[in-house]
Amino acid sequence: MSMKLFTLLTLAVWLFTATSTLSQSNNDYVLDTNGDPLESDEEYFIRPAITDNGGRFTLINRNQSCPLYVGLENTDLPQGYPVRFTPFANDHDDDEVRLNRDLKVEFVEVSSTCVQSTEWKLGENDTSVGRRVIITGRDDGTRSAGNYFRIDETQNARIYNIRWCPTEVCPTCRFICGTGGILRENGKILFVLDGSALPVEFQKKDD
Repeated sequence: MSMKLFTLLTLAVWLFTATSTLSQSNNDYVLDTNGDPLESDEEYFIRPAITDNGGRFTLINRNQSCPLYVGLENTDLPQGYPVRFTPFANDHDDDEVRLNRDLKVEFVEVSSTCVQSTEWKLGENDTSVGRRVIITGRDDGTRSAGNYFRIDETQNARIYNIRWCPTEVCPTCRFICGTGGILRENGKILFVLDGSALPVEFQKKDD
């Protein structure tokens, strides 16, 4: 076998392996704490994998005004609001939520004085804290990209990171992507981008 042919074959095998790995990563299911795939028509609590980081995800009234912010309870007691996931892609052949795919996250069963959507939305960069905050409301911009997040796997089973990087929504856009973490402020815990990542897990509401 000539060196040129060997090189071409090696390259072909590498490309096949890389493509297969990427395809598999993009099609794997996100699992809840029971090991079952997340379903778009079910409700889940999001909670930190390390309880010292706070309790379940909830709505935070940061400035005594609307919109409300996405944050965490200060306690690990069973409080907080459940969420529902809505995948962006319409080519899914089932209701399961997949890794590394754009989706909307929306708080449900919310009691609030703010008359607005409870969908998660990327807020502006808060220069006072040096982080991009996550608020609630509908994004009226290009393809509503601010409302789409994604769930990435970590090295630990059933533990994930939540990111903002809506490349399915707008493949040609150049986003400054970021992974969600926490910011403690005045006794409150906000969910923000551009800091240390917060590993999370998903608990089905009725469990």
